[in-house]
Amino acid sequence: MPVRDLAQVPLPGVGPVRWFSWHRRQRHRPGLQYMVSTGRHHGFESLEEAKVLLALDFAGQVREVVPQPLKLQFRTGGGPRVHVPDFLVLSRAGVCLIDVRPLDRVRAKDVESFAAAFEMALASGWEYVVAAGWRRHVFTGLDALSCQRRPLPDLLGLRADLLERAQARVMFGELVAASTVPVLARAELLHQLWHRSLGIDLSVPLSNRSLVEPAGGACESSAGA
Repeated sequence: MPVRDLAQVPLPGVGPVRWFSWHRRQRHRPGLQYMVSTGRHHGFESLEEAKVLLALDFAGQVREVVPQPLKLQFRTGGGPRVHVPDFLVLSRAGVCLIDVRPLDRVRAKDVESFAAAFEMALASGWEYVVAAGWRRHVFTGLDALSCQRRPLPDLLGLRADLLERAQARVMFGELVAASTVPVLARAELLHQLWHRSLGIDLSVPLSNRSLVEPAGGACESSAGA
């Protein structure tokens, strides 16, 4: 269909335009990434794409993610071209089309494809992003938080005490040490940070000295990081 009609397509329920394959000697690493936001697994074609899915899950606004959502055909000075963006994301903030390519692997043809995808997204009222790199410490923090993203029962009643203590903006390590069961308190804090009951600044590395505070102030800066 022409680009002008794309915005009329009902996006929920759309599947990939091509399927993921696994074979010997392939140079990329495909797989499936579970997302708490959607409650199921989503395909990716590289470890860089898996990182994007993890970051999207942490962002907390996602309702649906479609990998390999469409095939874009366009023309350049060198002739006809085809480009398949990596993800289409439906969130409470709107629709976003995402391409994933490390900056050191972006070539002139990629720039042309990204420009065409941007124009298509603009015509459809979507956002468009190229995920080309991350701050070095970001995924160390996200990996630590994600290990406690699934449902976590509060059998010892630690949650209410931790949430109350965090109202005073306390360092992560101090909150853990003040608990009657520090090991479980650490897991509970990570769980609450992932689900945005508490906030933390991820523009710096996550550590015991990181300040934990009620959701609202720090959460916004965490998402931007």
